[in-house]
Amino acid sequence: MKCLVVLCALVALSECLHRMPLIKVKSARESLEDQGLWEEYSNKYPYNPMVKFLQAGTEPMTNDADLDYLGVVSIGTPPQSFKVIFDTGSSNLWVPSVYCSSQACQTHTQFNPHESSTFQWGSHALSIHYGTGSMTGYLASDTVEVGGLSVTQQMFGLSQTEAPFMAHMKADGILGLAFQSIAVEHVVPVFDNMMKQNLVSQPLFSVYLSPNSEQGSEVVFGGIDENHYTGQITWIPLTSESYWQIKMDSVTVNGQTVACAGGCQAIIDTGTSLIVGPTNDINNMNAWVGAATNQYGRATVNCQNIQSMPDVTFTINGHAFTIPASAYVSQRSNGCSTGFGNGGLGGQLWILGDVFIREFYVIFNAQTNYVGLAKSV
Repeated sequence: MKCLVVLCALVALSECLHRMPLIKVKSARESLEDQGLWEEYSNKYPYNPMVKFLQAGTEPMTNDADLDYLGVVSIGTPPQSFKVIFDTGSSNLWVPSVYCSSQACQTHTQFNPHESSTFQWGSHALSIHYGTGSMTGYLASDTVEVGGLSVTQQMFGLSQTEAPFMAHMKADGILGLAFQSIAVEHVVPVFDNMMKQNLVSQPLFSVYLSPNSEQGSEVVFGGIDENHYTGQITWIPLTSESYWQIKMDSVTVNGQTVACAGGCQAIIDTGTSLIVGPTNDINNMNAWVGAATNQYGRATVNCQNIQSMPDVTFTINGHAFTIPASAYVSQRSNGCSTGFGNGGLGGQLWILGDVFIREFYVIFNAQTNYVGLAKSV
């Protein structure tokens, strides 16, 4: 009798459910389409169902007194290791070679082509100029390993001469992460080859730079490390596919525009220590925060005044990115100075270097041509 009652109840429930209208819940895409946001969202966050099956490469970087951030790459078979600066302000990879007689090469690790079974000479010479030095040499190709990812047949430079300043660098060479359009001899950059060879899960890389000489800095190829930022990511469109270049609206102190009035162009550059801009703008910024510029162009401040110095806000694409004095003033044995320097690229292009990047986790998306910024932690 009890079984019959249960059976009848189940039949009644089934008939009831069958008669009930189905309630359709809108998908995330439908909700975004209703709000007119789907196209913008899909451009920023393209769907990639293979993400969970593919990989990313994380390369730790050493913080050299907040001046440089160095990682290790290996070139050749068997691998020869080199310390490099991961530079979003250039596009070529190069390292010293055994054929270089410059003092800078003698103080750094040198690549020996004869010790690599996968090495091949290229057909072009190479000459690269940076803000603080230059190199000349020859192009070649070999296997390059970085962050656990092996890039085959990567074109890179072997230096034959290096400028005297390079002797003072702790890095052996430089690995450029900007676009191929500015690569010397139009060489395909390392990250472009990572994407072409399907080594990364997403067409982006991200950078965390630690402050106060602390360790923990890293670059993630093909991924984002959520442990290094808090809050939402603000996505900013590029204005040029050369450097990672964006439009900046203004620079303000205490609500007053002190630089970049009417807007200006800026690049986000891991290879530059300071925030650099046109001379007049930088001088005005330094004056507003209470710094005095000496004969060598160093903007010095009284170390006792840091806590009372104002924040500096960079407004980019309508979003405010604020840097406190504790972040833009460096304290060294010879005193304190700001991280604002003269002489942008071409005199007008701003460079948002490490002083800025230490405050904001940066994601460089090579497919959507957006840069993502979020507060670093």
